[in-house]
Amino acid sequence: MEQGFCVGDEEFGRELLEGVSQRPGTSHYGEAVQEAVEVRAERLVTGRLKAMGWTEEELAVRRKGDPAKVKLAAELRAGTTMPLAWIAQRLAMGSRGYLTWLLYRQGKSL
Repeated sequence: MEQGFCVGDEEFGRELLEGVSQRPGTSHYGEAVQEAVEVRAERLVTGRLKAMGWTEEELAVRRKGDPAKVKLAAELRAGTTMPLAWIAQRLAMGSRGYLTWLLYRQGKSL
């Protein structure tokens, strides 16, 4: 069997990956954990976009430093282990360095 092989549809695979990330006290490494974290991060992003009434297209056209984007980036940073580069790219916020500065600035203003 190949690594990452799963019998079933894509939604079943996502559910399995979420189970991997939610099982306390177990050690899992590698690709499966990263996929589970990414699925969790994507769900967080899509859920927040829906709650804000934004579309994917609107996310792309809003300013890089939009306060709502910065807040979402901070939630992703606190709630997942996704790298800053991924968060910056996913939220259309420019470079990793610019996102770091935005998060730093937001933390100072709290």
